[in-house]
Amino acid sequence: MKRLTWSNRLTYILTVAGATIGFGATWRFPYMVGENGGGAYVLLFIIAMFLVGVPIILVENIIGRRMHKNSVDCFSKKWQFVGYLGLFGSYAIMAYYMVLGAWVISYIVNIIMSMFNLGGLDLTSVITAEQTSLHYQKNIENDPLMIGIYTFIFVFINWIILRRGVIDGIERSVKYLMPLLFLCLIAMVIRNVTLDGAIEGIKFYLYPDFSKITPNIFLYVIGQVFFALSLGFGVMITLSSYLDKGEDLLKTAIITGIVNTLVAVLAGFMIFPSLFSFGLNPDAGPSLVFKTLPIVFSHMHFGDFFAIVFFVLLLTAALTTSLPIYQVIISVLEEKFKISKNTAINLVLGGIFILGNIPALLSYGVLDNVLIYGRNIFDTFDFISGNILFVITALLCVIYVAFVLGKDEALREISNNYELKNPLYKAWFYYIKYFIPIVIIVIFISGFENLKSYILGFFN
Repeated sequence: MKRLTWSNRLTYILTVAGATIGFGATWRFPYMVGENGGGAYVLLFIIAMFLVGVPIILVENIIGRRMHKNSVDCFSKKWQFVGYLGLFGSYAIMAYYMVLGAWVISYIVNIIMSMFNLGGLDLTSVITAEQTSLHYQKNIENDPLMIGIYTFIFVFINWIILRRGVIDGIERSVKYLMPLLFLCLIAMVIRNVTLDGAIEGIKFYLYPDFSKITPNIFLYVIGQVFFALSLGFGVMITLSSYLDKGEDLLKTAIITGIVNTLVAVLAGFMIFPSLFSFGLNPDAGPSLVFKTLPIVFSHMHFGDFFAIVFFVLLLTAALTTSLPIYQVIISVLEEKFKISKNTAINLVLGGIFILGNIPALLSYGVLDNVLIYGRNIFDTFDFISGNILFVITALLCVIYVAFVLGKDEALREISNNYELKNPLYKAWFYYIKYFIPIVIIVIFISGFENLKSYILGFFN
């Protein structure tokens, strides 16, 4: 049966944008900027997006569209283990990602409850860091039952959409979800950049302090690019496997990089002006969204409304990302193992919920004493997927295209059987053959050193 293809380039780009934006742009990017010197990090991120991210997008696009198959069968038989590594990465991400979505739902519910005087998180008057911390402990860390229910709800929403298929389900949903995401994002940016004192936050965010640029920051930036673009998990391979053979891969890869960069940068404008406007520190780390931003909203007129808009934005971004990542595993079960679509969906979502989501959400309560080399289960899923699996898989994808497919096959695919002419094609091939592997190996060594320190700490 002929494989379905995206309706047009716009729907593909919207779907890819949805898959790559997610928490990487709206949650992880802002706190990484805050921890690593503001404008210097932003500048390096933009440079790395186009020097490293876009070339690797092309690598995965070639692998996916060339065969028009799932992320395992896109590789030759001896190299299919690379596709399976991507499946492990997808599982590890979804294990904790859906729980993050549940946290967001919890905040939305609690803010709405307070609006109707039913308790919850009251943002109509100024709150303190101690209050937000207590709320986080009570409703996130110490309420596994409700977080479990919210996780199930988020998984169920994904289940409904996925049952409609890639085109009818994911594509049509993204057509509505992505405009909603952009509207929420723009509304929040406009609100925050017009606050009194916002200019200091904008300066911190845009003016690079070159003294902050260190080898470590560059490594963090490269890691964020991989995380932001969902590289190394089979997502790009799977989505591009539904691309028409006449599509211009170079153009779509560049547009993908531009859109992802734009959204990540806008996310910073959504956060840093307001932090500086109310005198809050930008280096709160991963808790920035959940413990610090509620304080910001409590200082605003109609803060509860804008808080709901913000968390709806986060949830929308999470949904547009979770759908394609689930589809990576589902498509392999359907096509390679001949399992029916609905059964594959049930197995993937149900299996990850039981073997991933439940352990991850319990890692802040019942299983908080279960540590793997000093990290709880939730953080272990994050660390293994984000620092090990995606790096190895992306490196192997580059090696596969550069050394297994080779120059002729790679250029034939990227040029649509030589119908498209562009001098950048050959330059890209030699670039990914000789430069990109070195970059990825450096990142992996950095991640391995971190892992080694956790192992040594565990035994000490």
